[in-house]
Amino acid sequence: MDGHHPNNDKPRPKRRKAEDNPYTLSETVDASFVSHYYISFIDGQGRSIRLEISRELFATFDRFELDDLSFLNEVDNHYEHSELTEATLNARALHKPETVEDIVSHRIQSKKLREAIAHLPQTQRTRLLLYYFGGKTYQQIAEMEGCTIMPIKRSIDAALKKLKKFLE
Repeated sequence: MDGHHPNNDKPRPKRRKAEDNPYTLSETVDASFVSHYYISFIDGQGRSIRLEISRELFATFDRFELDDLSFLNEVDNHYEHSELTEATLNARALHKPETVEDIVSHRIQSKKLREAIAHLPQTQRTRLLLYYFGGKTYQQIAEMEGCTIMPIKRSIDAALKKLKKFLE
């Protein structure tokens, strides 16, 4: 009998329990090697109570303890343990939301860029828009206009220089 004297509590595995688990399970073996199962708890008046229960009820409570332990392990391993606030979530965000200042700044820059593009000569403006905003290559623009690539490249380069000057 594992070297345990009858009438002694059988050793149970040490388990972490949920804070709201009010009971403790134990098992004893009497002189005729018959197991007895107990549940212990503190009643509403603060008295310690130990009741003998059936093996089936003991197994059910034991299963509840194992389920609690499984849940506690899941919480430890997979749940967030820091205080989640809007600021901490935003700090972790992959695509951080723009601040009001950023939005206003982008709108002002976008307005300046549109104004600068509007001041370009028609040919440069058309080629620049086709290349940067239309997704066309120099080759495609040249074919559309019936010319070689070099005039397209020179025109777009000149447009970029004018835009940089305008935006400085």
